[in-house]
Amino acid sequence: MLPHVLVLDDDDGIRTSLTLALEDEGYRVTGCADAEQALAAVTASAPEVLVVDLMLGGIDGFTFIRRLRPTCPAPVIVLSARRDKGDIVAALEAGADDYVTKPFDLDELFARLRALRRRAGSAGVLDERSGDAGGGRSTGVLVLDSRSGPLVLDAAAGAVRRGESEVRLTVTEFRLLRELADPPGRVLSRQVLLERVWDHGFHGDERIVDVHVRRLRTKIEADPSAPRLVTTVRGLGYRLDRR
Repeated sequence: MLPHVLVLDDDDGIRTSLTLALEDEGYRVTGCADAEQALAAVTASAPEVLVVDLMLGGIDGFTFIRRLRPTCPAPVIVLSARRDKGDIVAALEAGADDYVTKPFDLDELFARLRALRRRAGSAGVLDERSGDAGGGRSTGVLVLDSRSGPLVLDAAAGAVRRGESEVRLTVTEFRLLRELADPPGRVLSRQVLLERVWDHGFHGDERIVDVHVRRLRTKIEADPSAPRLVTTVRGLGYRLDRR
């Protein structure tokens, strides 16, 4: 089965040319012209990676990603002409995993897609959420927080649970948590996290780490504004403290 990519772009020319290029590269592509069509396609076909424009007619790309995230952990790469740093951060806050600006180089986009697919495969959180956790990392079960409703990281299953309920993380959030937890108590710099979680380093912009840490905290911390699990070590980076 060919790897499946969904392309959401309301520009017919870009969508068609990108679809043809991806197919030549060995992908199976679903092209969508609007967000509603794309949401239906995600439900019907569960793509491995999504390529999403921000400036769409009707529902914009930011809203699409926010609506996608509660039920779909697949990586999202934004492909947009919007270059402002505020737009980039807003897209990442909405739930995107990576960001490429138009006009774009196809080889760079393909490299980003390969990195996202490697990340998704090693996280083990797509499809049946099973299999090898990848990268030679621990495949055990780690209790991160033993207070009310224990928070458990199950690396082999690619899952995080709070008590009996699963905490739905994106691929990138899961990889970030797993890096911090292997083992807990280490301080990891933003640059190290970029290299280990994002592979290619996202233009070397370390703010992508801060955005994803904030997103992760909203899902695993009792009070994200006063985090006790993923803590900031000023001037150095981040550390996971088991409780």
